[in-house]
Amino acid sequence: MQRKTRDKLILTIVGWLAAFLIFFPIFWMVLTSFKTEIEAIKTPPDLFFTPTIENYITVRERADYVHFALNSIVVSFAATALAILIAVPASYAMAFFPGKRTKDLLLWMLSTKMMPAVGVLVPIYLLFKNTGAIDTRWGLVVVYTLMNLPIVVWMLYTFFKEVPKDILEAGRMDGARPKQEVWLLLMPLSLPGIASTALLSIILCWNEAFWSLNLTASNAAPLTTFIASFSAPEGLFWAKLSAASTVAIAPILVFGWMSQRQLVRGLTFGAVK
Repeated sequence: MQRKTRDKLILTIVGWLAAFLIFFPIFWMVLTSFKTEIEAIKTPPDLFFTPTIENYITVRERADYVHFALNSIVVSFAATALAILIAVPASYAMAFFPGKRTKDLLLWMLSTKMMPAVGVLVPIYLLFKNTGAIDTRWGLVVVYTLMNLPIVVWMLYTFFKEVPKDILEAGRMDGARPKQEVWLLLMPLSLPGIASTALLSIILCWNEAFWSLNLTASNAAPLTTFIASFSAPEGLFWAKLSAASTVAIAPILVFGWMSQRQLVRGLTFGAVK
């Protein structure tokens, strides 16, 4: 019992240390957002100081936060919905009707994530320019969907493989068509996995910066562009940049905290039978 207690204590300490290391950059960013610019670059930094909300006032006066936040919400949720809509039938076909090249196809899809985004920036930019998709929400939705589709397909494929085939076969015996199998049997059984996949896709879309900086200007610019606007040729204003980053990540942090139980439940879906 003493050994088990000691091992449990060690694991608890290691877990708290890991959590502290992960959370510390966020904590430091929030702390810096309440400092003046002089205090923000002071070495060594002060842990105790007189807080100010001057940076948040400047951020509010400089840009329309609601406009950028609304763009992030619309683009992230729309791109996730479109990716799920495409990935569900694709994953269903590969999970329950695999062919000789199914694994090769999955590996090929995943390999596209290894390609640097800058490698296809020029053709995509020219394509968007010719179609009038630059600085539009629907243009970002398309890019974000294509960006996350391999991961979404892989995750849904893994979750669908955990669903017993006997259930779907029973549905076929009762006269269910493929469309009914997916919507009435497969999706309800895989709902935790689909929810966790959607949550992960939303987070990835929310945090994406490369495409938003290169394909938007003002109309469809999300919060990542909002943050980048606080860098200037004179240098980085760390206090104001921290304030802008804090208000930009606040919605997704709250959303992640509220949905953490569903996310963990989905990621452990099928682990115990």
